[in-house]
Amino acid sequence: MASNITLSAGVRQNLLALQNTAALLSTTQNRLATGKKVNSALDNPTNFFTSSALSSRASDLSKLLDSMANGINTVKAADNGLTAITTAVESLKATVTQARQDASFKASAFSVALTSVAATDVVTFSGGAVTGSVNVDVANSQGVRTGAAYTALDFNDNANNAFETLSFSIAANGGTARAITVTATNDTTLSVTVDGGPATTFATADSDAVTGAELAGALNAAFDAAATPVAITAAFGGGALSFTADTAVSNSNANVTVTGIGTTDAAVLLTASFGFNAGGTLTKTGAVAQTVDEIVAGINANTSLTGKVKATNDNGKVSIQNLSTEDLSVVGATSGGVINGDTGAANTATVGGNTVRKNLITQFNDLRSQLDKLADDSSFNGVNLLKGDTLKLVFNEINTSSISIVSQNANGINSSVLGIGAATATEFSTNTSLDTRLDALSNALTQLRSQASAFGSNLSIVQNRQEFTKAMINTLQTGSDTLVLADGNEEAANLLALQTRQQLSTTALSLASQADQGVLRLF
Repeated sequence: MASNITLSAGVRQNLLALQNTAALLSTTQNRLATGKKVNSALDNPTNFFTSSALSSRASDLSKLLDSMANGINTVKAADNGLTAITTAVESLKATVTQARQDASFKASAFSVALTSVAATDVVTFSGGAVTGSVNVDVANSQGVRTGAAYTALDFNDNANNAFETLSFSIAANGGTARAITVTATNDTTLSVTVDGGPATTFATADSDAVTGAELAGALNAAFDAAATPVAITAAFGGGALSFTADTAVSNSNANVTVTGIGTTDAAVLLTASFGFNAGGTLTKTGAVAQTVDEIVAGINANTSLTGKVKATNDNGKVSIQNLSTEDLSVVGATSGGVINGDTGAANTATVGGNTVRKNLITQFNDLRSQLDKLADDSSFNGVNLLKGDTLKLVFNEINTSSISIVSQNANGINSSVLGIGAATATEFSTNTSLDTRLDALSNALTQLRSQASAFGSNLSIVQNRQEFTKAMINTLQTGSDTLVLADGNEEAANLLALQTRQQLSTTALSLASQADQGVLRLF
């Protein structure tokens, strides 16, 4: 053992120096090998633990960077979906605009069979944009009837007829005029009022006709029942209804005056008499339409057909234009182009619908179905912001700074949220509906652009935080390395110096040993 060996002071001193140099060499070589001057808490506790804390925080932030990168890709995926959906909505809008600008509605021209259309016949429009069947009564300015105008008034209780009420004034011997109103309260009852007083009713024998005698009887009953009786008697004879004052005036042949009835109400008016037809019957009738222009005016005046069917005079024929995308059936008109008022398969004509708009309906609905599919496919790593998912990103290692990214609508982005329903034949038949659809699509585009702006703002926040985190990691790692990293140049110089010292110490030790060897010369 070394303790049993006796060394001279000079040798021991050189040996100690050589040992110290070797220890320093070992330390320097370790620093050069690891690149650190502090490799354990034994080297420098303060720097070691401070550096470890900084490195740990940098490591935690580095893990958050991966989450941020995934978050950025998730937002980008949603933005890609929004871009595609916006393009789809713009295509939808272009489709509706094309339909709005197209007016290739089809029409058919019909001649009128004046000799065969009866007063009770109808022409019915159905299909297309018409809701159910719309009757066009040829007896009431909506069609045509042959023959001359009836010299009669209509007392049939029918809401479509123009002459359900007859009003006139009657006076005897130049006295006070009495206001008389005759109304058909139903098909078999006449109601007569005098000066607006209580009504007197009178039953008729036939719902389709009122005889002159029945009308005279109804008037006389009302005249007698009035609060102040009317001193006039009505009578029917010789095809005319006449009025006679109860008290005659010797110097007047026409002692009863009737006013307030024009020739449009009664085709024949002779002094104080109403005209009747040859049968002496006050027959059910209405406005008589005998010209194509009158038929056209009647069809266009029918509010049930407004915006659905348009009629014009086409060189003496009734041209019926179908303002819808579906075929229009016209019952009462033959496929050969004749209005005869009859029903049945042989008397049904078809006016085709607008095929351009009809095809655009299919195109619109196909584009609309793709819209929802685009939203479904806009996910990243299982998160789809366009389906209402929430993306939460944490920005620091202690979870006190974060952001939650979600669509503006809780249900995400789809055709329902955007208010884009399926197109229908009725909608594409009217310009008003198409204008409403264009407004809805414009609102949808505004909503999409607002959502894209919100996602863009969120993306900027995350990207800014990502750059900040990268800078913080670099700062933390730099600070950590400053505390523990060794200076390579310095350690290299130290190594060279220590190697030189080691060589000198070895030489000195050799010299000391040679001094001790002088005693050997004595032997």
